Amino acid sequence: MNMPSLDVLFPAHIAELRSRTDRALAAAGFDGVVFQSGEPLGLARDDQHYPYKAHPHFKWWAPLADAAGSLIHYRAGARPQLIFFVATDFWYQPAALPQATWVEDFDVVIVHSHEEARAALPKDLSRTAWLGDSLPELGGYGLAAVNPDGLLRRLDYTRASKTPYEIECLAEANRIALRGHAAAADCFAQGGSEYDIHQAFVGACGQREQELPYNAIVALNEAGSVLHYQILQRHRPARHRSLLIDAGATCRGYGSDITRSYAASDADSTFVSLLAQMDDLQRQLCALVKPGVDWREIHQAAVEKIATLLCSSGILRCSVEEALSSGTARLFFPHGIGHLLGLQVHDVGGVMADDRGGMIPKPALDPALRLTRQLEAGFVVTMEPGLYFVDALLKPARSSHHAQRIDWGKIDALAPYGGIRIEDNLVVTDSGVRNLTRERHAAA
Repeated sequence: MNMPSLDVLFPAHIAELRSRTDRALAAAGFDGVVFQSGEPLGLARDDQHYPYKAHPHFKWWAPLADAAGSLIHYRAGARPQLIFFVATDFWYQPAALPQATWVEDFDVVIVHSHEEARAALPKDLSRTAWLGDSLPELGGYGLAAVNPDGLLRRLDYTRASKTPYEIECLAEANRIALRGHAAAADCFAQGGSEYDIHQAFVGACGQREQELPYNAIVALNEAGSVLHYQILQRHRPARHRSLLIDAGATCRGYGSDITRSYAASDADSTFVSLLAQMDDLQRQLCALVKPGVDWREIHQAAVEKIATLLCSSGILRCSVEEALSSGTARLFFPHGIGHLLGLQVHDVGGVMADDRGGMIPKPALDPALRLTRQLEAGFVVTMEPGLYFVDALLKPARSSHHAQRIDWGKIDALAPYGGIRIEDNLVVTDSGVRNLTRERHAAA
């Protein structure tokens, strides 16, 4: 979807945010709220800053990625006010207000200092909450509260359900990232290093590294066993066996989160077979997504399917029931099946039972699960089963009760391939699921 089409959806998005925020303000006991975009965070003992990232609540209202120091003031029932900060500076390029139709949904005031920003707000803020950085000058603003938990919880809970505008932003973020993934796969096939593959991804996306929703994971060979692998090796390995790339792109502040795994043309046939079966397994799990389903049940289904694959492939030398009851299967799949996705990669509200502070417990055997809620139409989730050969988990297993259930010869042969993860981004619809990651290929 192109940008003008997104603009068509934006007024309804703002109307929905106003409705949700009206209810949250009333329940939390406030008349209004100020959403701050955030300030650049300085490096220790330096005059430089970390790459700036706008606060998610601010981006929820305004698609501004580079508007540090700006504010959105919303009073229940009124039009939102965008207080847009334009620095007077010759060291850096000041921010510029976009020439876009979405701006028409705000009363815009341009300011050049924090003092002007405060003057643009109402004099009486005694029933107004501030969501953002706890700036020193806030003590003189007369605010009712800074980052009150009650209001934050109510807003975070509602963010799980995405508006049509948000869903199309995420769809576009998927389309952008898929261009990068295609380029990365080509670079891998040509023998590129991790750094080369990363640069191919970024170049095809057309986004600077600081624009990406998270630092891309580009793991060759055994590095694929490190779940959040953070190194970009410059050298090319003597042999390319496998690639695991977990990388996304952004659109208007919303980020995709896509993982693909590849085998080299001369890869071990067992690994190639595992890769194909994991892709089929992942599609089966995607088909389970629909309104009313408890996400914990989908995670359990993933554990059971992976355990079945481990046993059928001979990696485990026991029954599926024993692989599950002993915990041996979880050595190969140590993370959750997925999470909410939106303005944040691991979007908020995943374990909230309600908007008042109640929490839905995580399964005792799966403490890393980031989503425990029952699925609702409008949720956007990732589906990311994995099968890994993690030395930090398998080395202790060699001398534990798990050892007799594992074919260590197969482990030694497969460990140089690291692991497999396949991840799509899914929208829960009224009738089932929309796969944002695979829909382009289906349409083709």
